Amino acid sequence: MTSVSTPIPSRTQYVLDAIKHRILTGQLTPGQALVETELAAQFGVSKTPVREALKTLAGTGLVVMSQYKGVTVRRVDADTAREIYDVRLLLEPEALRRSVRRGASLDAARDALTRADDANDTAERSLANREFHRALSMPCGNPLLGRMLDEVRDQAALVSTVAWAAEPSWEREAAEHREILRLALEGDADGAARTLHAHIASFVRRAFPEAPEQEGQA
Repeated sequence: MTSVSTPIPSRTQYVLDAIKHRILTGQLTPGQALVETELAAQFGVSKTPVREALKTLAGTGLVVMSQYKGVTVRRVDADTAREIYDVRLLLEPEALRRSVRRGASLDAARDALTRADDANDTAERSLANREFHRALSMPCGNPLLGRMLDEVRDQAALVSTVAWAAEPSWEREAAEHREILRLALEGDADGAARTLHAHIASFVRRAFPEAPEQEGQA
């Protein structure tokens, strides 16, 4: 008998999306407490959808639930951050390679670049940046791979927002994004994958100067 997943109630989804947006844009910072009563008052809902939303976010690694400290935005230490980016280096270039080889549309990636260029603040630019990377991997033909990368990129946002605040590198990354997309649109799957690998690896070197070099090429 085939099991059917239960959809998330609309109020819970609304709260979930709102809290996630605040985390991904740095409005809620690592280690910050998330109090159910305060969030319920902010969103005009009862505590139940807030509680369910926080449970879902805990499952994806964006928040931490503790019996003693309550719920907080996840704080990622350097070792965990390297693990997160190591997974991105392994999976994301391969997903892009598959998207290009399938001849998938990359219009969403082009649109995300435009939104990033036109962004009025770092929060908007951060979301556009994430959407660019997502648009490269989601058409890879493997939905599971796409969902895994979604979760990893969410966790990577906990690192990147802090790193960008300390050392803005938007212009450099925007140029790298344009080169990745150019190669992908030309059908150069291997070239686009290698350039994406180098793009992610360069961020790791800037954020963690003491991190060891990644072996191999994607």
